[in-house]
Amino acid sequence: MLHYLEEALTAPKPSRRTFLKISTGALGGLLIGASIPRSAAAQGADAEAFVMPFVEITPDNQVVVISKHLDKGQGTATGLATLVAEELDASLAQMSIAFAPSNPQVYANTLFGIQGTGGSTGIANSFDQYRKAGATARAMLISAAAAEWGIAADQISIADGKLMGGGNEASFGDMAIAAAGQTVPEDVTLKSPDQWIYIGKDMPRVELPSKTKGSVGLYGMDADVEGALVAVTARPPKFGATVASFDATEALAMDGVVDVFEIPQGVVVVAENTWAAMEGRYMLNIEWDESNAETRGTDTLLEEYRALLDQPGLSAVGKGDAAGKLENAATVIEADYTFPYLAHAPMEPLNITVLYDGESAEFWTGSQLQTVDHGTAAAVLGLDMGKIAINTLWGGGSFGRRATPDSHLVAEAAMIGKAWLEKDGAPQAIKLVYSREDDIKGGYYRPLTLHRVRAGVDAEGNLSGWEHRIVGQGIMLGTPFADFAVHDGVDHSSIEGAADTTYSLPDMALDVHHPEVGVPVLWWRSVGHTHTAYVMETMMDELAEAAGRDPVEFRLAYLDQDPRKANVLRLAAEKAGWDTPPAEGVHRGVAVHKSFNSYVAEIAEVSVREDGTAKVHKVVCAVDCGVPVNPDNIRAQVEGGLGYGLSGVFREEITMTDGEVDQFNYPDYAPLRISEMPEVEVHIVASTEAPTGIGEPGTPPIGPAVANAIYKANGMRVRDLPMSKHGLA
Repeated sequence: MLHYLEEALTAPKPSRRTFLKISTGALGGLLIGASIPRSAAAQGADAEAFVMPFVEITPDNQVVVISKHLDKGQGTATGLATLVAEELDASLAQMSIAFAPSNPQVYANTLFGIQGTGGSTGIANSFDQYRKAGATARAMLISAAAAEWGIAADQISIADGKLMGGGNEASFGDMAIAAAGQTVPEDVTLKSPDQWIYIGKDMPRVELPSKTKGSVGLYGMDADVEGALVAVTARPPKFGATVASFDATEALAMDGVVDVFEIPQGVVVVAENTWAAMEGRYMLNIEWDESNAETRGTDTLLEEYRALLDQPGLSAVGKGDAAGKLENAATVIEADYTFPYLAHAPMEPLNITVLYDGESAEFWTGSQLQTVDHGTAAAVLGLDMGKIAINTLWGGGSFGRRATPDSHLVAEAAMIGKAWLEKDGAPQAIKLVYSREDDIKGGYYRPLTLHRVRAGVDAEGNLSGWEHRIVGQGIMLGTPFADFAVHDGVDHSSIEGAADTTYSLPDMALDVHHPEVGVPVLWWRSVGHTHTAYVMETMMDELAEAAGRDPVEFRLAYLDQDPRKANVLRLAAEKAGWDTPPAEGVHRGVAVHKSFNSYVAEIAEVSVREDGTAKVHKVVCAVDCGVPVNPDNIRAQVEGGLGYGLSGVFREEITMTDGEVDQFNYPDYAPLRISEMPEVEVHIVASTEAPTGIGEPGTPPIGPAVANAIYKANGMRVRDLPMSKHGLA
């Protein structure tokens, strides 16, 4: 796969060195962009690789922001439109979004070096790019107006999408074609924060009208490619199994079923519609070869993982003398934690449409890693990159599920397109559809992970030594991302949030085991932070109790090197009234965590009912994510991330029996219901720091905050998740 990634980075690129200006066809118009620094993955490319076309202005006065990122509900599209509108002085009413084509030389995520969305980097890596794009468009429009009106450029102003000067007035559309002929400025001046009119203000989602109307083709699942047939695949019940033989007689006899054939992933049923395809799949008679399949169940894996907790692993952190400090500590706490496999379970299951004619191929899907998807399609079909188009559509949720390093969805679709052409001889658009059962039972989970921590406090109530061991599959191992995420065999995604904790822990040792298991794993919303934050923050509470100190004060004592983290903790405590007693029967728990360069503190108010179940009444959050481009979206992401995290810790769990996944759909993999969602209060720190991530940082602190409150309510330390195992949900 790494080979494909390198190949994708040689994709066709525009010829201008810094900016791209092209015609918009017969209508004409202006399309411009801004340059970026060379990314690490593209250091070998020539200077012409760094061309970033981000803004199109059409003669009908529309400002189309070209989003290099997938928007899967996290609001990146609105954020990018806000940045452009700010520097362009456009009217919000004229702003719209189009997704960029796949081209990593033009649309690379500057933090990844490839085109892709993830790690809460959408706004963080685009803040300057898209502002510069807006400012460049503004300068070219003014230059065009100055030439047409015969006045100096400094006599022209722009406000609310209109150019004005010397008694003249024009819309952007009026000047679009003329602006396209102007010289692209070498440099532009961006607004200072005191000049911002949109950044820092609540902005409505740019896609809301389309979503409200249910526009055709908005999402991959309703992509409207003319004449498309529908395909579903019967995949093996055990990971790693393959087709031994199959009989499709009954399936082919069904109305609407067009064809049945085998690909490496399983047996494909192609039909005129989704219902016929799924019904035809039920009628297949398949014998599976399980000689290379994963046949261990959850109980067996847990037994093996627990044995590894007793053995030294690969060293990831070795600071000071943790063992010596623990030997002399006044109190030592040892705790084991268990975190189950978790599915992503987005509302829109995976889907992709392919049209392959033997010489070129086109795909329609909610692509989250366009470069990897593009390279995979090229490799499977044996085509040059320029013969493949990836059309990115809106994604109906993801939480990591649409960003697979092996691009299995694209690979499967490409194989279906290839098999169809070889068997049936004529090009045909085919939409591959996963049911929710396919997705939940089909792998790509947050890894099953165990932790063991030994930590102590001395006679004065100070931290004295921290030993930490983690056992879990490495998400990055064996992927194109291993080069920068795996060091000396240690997958950083397994230890992030613990190994790089910003607490001052001078005596700390951390090691890790990465067992080989045939279950496909993937990043889940906030990746390793989902379990490391839980361990760090519940252990800090236990240590504070052992030291006889207040949990907030105890944490602050070890945040002397991280003032931003300390600040959000103080802010959350102030807004939650930490120093005042909560309502009768309600207990507060606190957690604070840094992830994706953002800081979130959460204080949960929880009660435990007579039947032992827990109710989360309210969560007060404090957030520092740098410049808050759109505060309303920040609040939404913190609320959504918090709810997603609650869902995971309360009752979500993927288990296996003899290698087969037990859960299949929402009835037995039950996400949080709206009636269970607590009141959420979000306080955003005013900041001039560069924007950082927000899609994921709200997730990690909620589990430990609730767990710490539950301990105060009933004395139970919840270390084996989900909480439903203990009657709490």
